[in-house]
Amino acid sequence: MTTNKLESQIRTYVAENILYTHDFPHDDDASFLNSGLIDSLGVMELLMYVQTEFGIHVSPLEVTPENFDSVARLSAYIRSKLQEPLAIPA
Repeated sequence: MTTNKLESQIRTYVAENILYTHDFPHDDDASFLNSGLIDSLGVMELLMYVQTEFGIHVSPLEVTPENFDSVARLSAYIRSKLQEPLAIPA
């Protein structure tokens, strides 16, 4: 997935499903929490979106501002998880 496509997909999801608008007029580095765009329930909604849309297992320890607090951070987190090798049982 290209850099711009993933960020665009996240912006669209946040705008339509959390902010209930068609526009996301914020920078990709804008903090969801500090700017008041998303509250703790919004973070949980993002968590469900990431797990469902990208098939990523998100550990409770990974639900942090470092991973979920902006379009840029969330896209970097998703990319890092998609690059992890799958665990193959022995």
